[in-house]
Amino acid sequence: MQHALVSASTDLADQTGPGAGPASIQPALAAAAGTAAAAVALGIAELLAGLLPGTASLVAAVGQRVIDLQPPGAKDIVVALFGTNDKLALEIVVVLVGLAIGAALGVVAIRRFALAAGGFAVFGTIGFASTLADPLAQPAMVALQTAIAVGLGIQSLSWMLARAGRASASSSTARSDITDPARRSFLLQTGAIGVAAMVAGVAGRRLLEQTRSAPGDAAVTIPPALDIAAELPTGADLSPTIDGLTSIVIPNESFYRIDTALLTPTVDVADWTLRIHGMVERETTLTWDELLALPIFEQYVTIACVSNEVGGRLVGNAKWSGVRLRDVLELAGVRDGATQLVGRSVDGWTAGMPTAWVMDPSREPMIAVRMNDEPLPPAHGFPARLIVPGLYGYVSATKWLSELELTTLEALDGYWVPKGWAKEAPILTQSRIDTPKGTVASGRVPIAGVAWAPDRGISRVEVSIDDTWYDATLSQPISDATWVQWVLPWDATAGRHTIRVRATDGNGDVQTESRTPPAPDGARGWDVVSLNVT
Repeated sequence: MQHALVSASTDLADQTGPGAGPASIQPALAAAAGTAAAAVALGIAELLAGLLPGTASLVAAVGQRVIDLQPPGAKDIVVALFGTNDKLALEIVVVLVGLAIGAALGVVAIRRFALAAGGFAVFGTIGFASTLADPLAQPAMVALQTAIAVGLGIQSLSWMLARAGRASASSSTARSDITDPARRSFLLQTGAIGVAAMVAGVAGRRLLEQTRSAPGDAAVTIPPALDIAAELPTGADLSPTIDGLTSIVIPNESFYRIDTALLTPTVDVADWTLRIHGMVERETTLTWDELLALPIFEQYVTIACVSNEVGGRLVGNAKWSGVRLRDVLELAGVRDGATQLVGRSVDGWTAGMPTAWVMDPSREPMIAVRMNDEPLPPAHGFPARLIVPGLYGYVSATKWLSELELTTLEALDGYWVPKGWAKEAPILTQSRIDTPKGTVASGRVPIAGVAWAPDRGISRVEVSIDDTWYDATLSQPISDATWVQWVLPWDATAGRHTIRVRATDGNGDVQTESRTPPAPDGARGWDVVSLNVT
């Protein structure tokens, strides 16, 4: 690193030429040089992450630290703004902040190049330190990756500042003049370098994601289920006849994903184990083969994210296959007084749920290994995840499962609890209008959507058209653990109309009308749609 700094400083001094010393470089050109140099450092770091085993994405690592350190309420805001694109938005922000810092360091380098180079080294160190929490990253390899990226960034800054000095000296005015050939050439060169660096970064990220999203799951053999889910009953899915209505079973590629992992953890089943410990009679560790030796069963379960807004789509229904969670816990023996079960992911993420909820025989919590008859996709928790009917995902649905710990409710808080979310979070009764939306033609129009209250089931859905309530027709329920579809035929007349929906769960409790935000234990309120009928 010191050699790179000395070499870069010498290069800058040698190339600026008489009358074009560093102090005479125009700040705008220096900022452009710094931005491109930062792009080089970021792009090279990402490219190396995709090419070299044991390295890591510095952008993702910094983003992960932002997630871990976020203040209470931040998750609610980010998910409301970006939905399932929240991770992409965060990483874009990290990159933009890095480029902005590069621009500032470019200006600093006009008079104090060593200080600017030191700034590059500092931010490289921050990236390196952020990777230390990644169990898949090897510190020595990441240190080498960081040194190469920072060194090339500093060299790029020196090279571009030298040309910025020449462009500034040959400019016909002291102001920006895009028609000046030297200035235009500099900007084209700088832009080309920045674009090339970002292309390299995107290519590196693609390689890294392909490596992490393809752990050989296609070759995994999972025994057939002994307890097979019944075929969907007639009338369970109304979507084939109603345009815009959500399918009763969501395909894997369309299923929502909300978690804290910016990069999907890679898990090899040959090395995977599940440890059951804490307040148990005998600590137990299961290999992949030992887990699959237990009886496998299938069930349809609707799961939901606590960040789902009223009318939102962070909810889905799938057929899950796996082993009964209680069968696994019985192998270790749950001790009296263990009031909380904590699921822990391979990346350290935790979710805590009441032991009583898990042990209640009225529901079937499971360790799922298949999703809609396929091995769990990596993004949804390959090779194993928890599915606990009736609880929001942040207190139950641990992906990339590695541990089950029995403890007390007072002894440990799951990942999201210290950030302002409730410790116990049963899924609330909710309903949503899928169709119609916007402007429709007058005549017979189906009003339709979905409603859910796992694991209580839905007994009734009512639809209000301009403050008059009507009973909707429900699809044939699969089980109390799944959502239902509903439909109400409507003879729409020209004008503006307001439609509302509310559901009643299997216990007879009616969905709450008053709206609340998702934090701390789920959004409440009726979904409302305003329509224009022509």
